[in-house]
Amino acid sequence: MQENFDLLIRNASIVDGTGAPRFTGDIGIRGERIARIGDLSKLRGALEIDLAGRIAAPGFIDAHTHDDRFMLSNPDMAPKISQGVTTVIGGNCGVSLAPMPRPIPDPVTPPLNLLDGDGEWFRFPSFAAYLDALRAQPAATNCAMLVGHTTLRVATMDDLTQPATPAEIGAMRELVDEAMRAGAIGVSTGLFYEPAIAAPTEEIIEICRPLKEFNGLYCTHMRDEADRVLDSLEESFRIGREVGVPVVISHHKLVGQANYGRSEETLSFIEKNMAKQPICLDCYPYTAGSTILSADRAATSTRVIVSWSKALPEHAGQDLADIAQKMGVSQDEAVQRLLPAGAIYFRMDEADVQRILKFDQTMIGSDGLPHDAAPHPRLWGSFARVLGHYGRLLGLFPLETAVHKMTGLTAKNFGLKDRGVLKEGAYADLTLFNADTVDEVATYEKPIAPARGIDTVIVNGAVVWRDGRSTGARPGRVLAREPQETGS
Repeated sequence: MQENFDLLIRNASIVDGTGAPRFTGDIGIRGERIARIGDLSKLRGALEIDLAGRIAAPGFIDAHTHDDRFMLSNPDMAPKISQGVTTVIGGNCGVSLAPMPRPIPDPVTPPLNLLDGDGEWFRFPSFAAYLDALRAQPAATNCAMLVGHTTLRVATMDDLTQPATPAEIGAMRELVDEAMRAGAIGVSTGLFYEPAIAAPTEEIIEICRPLKEFNGLYCTHMRDEADRVLDSLEESFRIGREVGVPVVISHHKLVGQANYGRSEETLSFIEKNMAKQPICLDCYPYTAGSTILSADRAATSTRVIVSWSKALPEHAGQDLADIAQKMGVSQDEAVQRLLPAGAIYFRMDEADVQRILKFDQTMIGSDGLPHDAAPHPRLWGSFARVLGHYGRLLGLFPLETAVHKMTGLTAKNFGLKDRGVLKEGAYADLTLFNADTVDEVATYEKPIAPARGIDTVIVNGAVVWRDGRSTGARPGRVLAREPQETGS
């Protein structure tokens, strides 16, 4: 019989990404798109997969990543495709690999060193040059990229401890305009980090002025996620209002024991403001975060694990308290000896994590750091943990809701047309998994481990992960932002 599809998925329990109840059916794929959904029992495919009732869902969209360099240096994207991620949003927290029109400082200014500690990858003078490189050497996943404010500061300013001058603001605004014309989807800030702390609200507003013309987004790792979290939310919302663009609150959380429980307050504030302006948020499903190592952050954490150290790499994966004890020095002195370094910080409350995850509008973002020697397990485990630990085991939400938070909701908020939903005509990004077994395997002790229960992952119609390994296919694309018209 003539083959009707390039790929035919039979006997699927289809969770379509909209939040609607699952239904049984077959999915026929031709080229890079879904051609038919329904009873296709009389038709054939060049490749056929019988799910025998297991789940077919849209490929997961990681709303918050630092995969800017990883897509070029490790294009198989194993940490992501192994947990069902088919699209990543990169350039977050003010940290992007481009543009860098002049040599980057040596040593690389933290937190830019989260992408590359040596500086050789900061070689793209324009955002267009960077996106051209991604297109010339595709990764296994799709991507949509933000341009980072801290990168812009490092590229244009001589003194990062000061607010930008009018001339520096003008130079950064020109780089934003170039990035948006090249295909960036917005600007990100990391006002929490030292190179951007000196930037007043007005600097951000003026730099982001080009965003409105291009229907861009403003994504932010806010200035404060602790005692002054409400002030930081209001600052973020003000920037969105004055520039006239949607705001994405990155990895929403409450830091420090004094702020445990305040998610009720912050979510109420966010929801109230959502009625006035477009606001989105994401979070990762853990009580520990991870970023560059500092004595101040360590002092406010109940536990600290060193994730990498350029000076003393043998300590990656070890607790800071144990390292200090072995050295016979204070924790602060141990930090100084380890720098430059990264760390995992335990300083959030489980009840807050659950409340934020359950909030209807919360997307899922891993915030994984792929270049860490001993990374936070969120790099390999976030999406499977939401489905398994929080969905199936704790019953925080039904499977359809969990999938919506990592597919349809994210595609809508980021303007990724024909992604995040299973429907005829949509791009064939799919994750096929066992709802009864899916869960993270990565732990803080053994953080590099593919998720359990992920059968097959498909990107633009090509199988990229099957039988527990990468297939070697690299069908990923650089995606543009195409916001839905109001009411559509």
